[in-house]
Amino acid sequence: MQIIDGKAVSIQVKQEIAAEVEKMVAAGQKRPHLAAILVGHDGGSETYVANKVKSCAECGFKSTLIRFEDDITEQELLDKVQELNNDPDVDGFIVQLPLPKHMNEQKITEAIDYRKDVDGFHPINVGRMSIGLPCFVSATPNGILELLKRYDIETKGKKCVVLGRSNIVGKPMANLLMQKAYPGDCTVTVCHSHTANIKEECLQADIIVAALGKPGFVTADMVKPGAVIIDVGTTRVPDATRKSGFRLSGDVDFANVAEKCSFITPVPGGVGPMSICSLM
Repeated sequence: MQIIDGKAVSIQVKQEIAAEVEKMVAAGQKRPHLAAILVGHDGGSETYVANKVKSCAECGFKSTLIRFEDDITEQELLDKVQELNNDPDVDGFIVQLPLPKHMNEQKITEAIDYRKDVDGFHPINVGRMSIGLPCFVSATPNGILELLKRYDIETKGKKCVVLGRSNIVGKPMANLLMQKAYPGDCTVTVCHSHTANIKEECLQADIIVAALGKPGFVTADMVKPGAVIIDVGTTRVPDATRKSGFRLSGDVDFANVAEKCSFITPVPGGVGPMSICSLM
């Protein structure tokens, strides 16, 4: 069993990006500029955006953080999105989700110029991805592909089970693993809350991507020997032994599943660091 070290790979990738940026700047090209819009004070969103700003600095990018209180109107946010769409210095930007309940997230997403939609959530980018055209790809699935590539994990002809059908991870992940490419060329099954016989589906899988948000869902009796396990889950569970009072748990029962696998991602330190690095 080999642990897939997403933290180490993400550091390596960011160093590669930083070297590329310095070459661009030395050749007279502009320094890449990423902007982020953060509405309100959601704890998770604050952490994500702070990490994105930090990663920009590590990669040699210019970054701009635009903050609004959660009582901003939808129109005010749409006006700011339009301003960034039209700003020639901003190469890409994100609107950090979730947004306050009085806003239509889909409307905001569709207002972003798809050529600056680095999150890859705009329907045009989703459509281009689905037919294999160049586009911005959702960061977490893209990060997973990079891990498979960096660890030389064979995917051609393999049976892959994706647990979860979210627009951010499950659906794009399944689509990318089907593409005629490496990593790809898999036979993909997507399982979700209404799938019958999930255990039997998983037992046939050479690769399992678990993205359900259910701590410890994948148990040892669901995994065949030698399978590759990619754990996307990050749920806070109470833990009295920790100073914070909680710990992060993945969707996989790591302690019991790990010994059966050929490769497995830990939580934390697996897929998480790759998501931000893929955005870069």
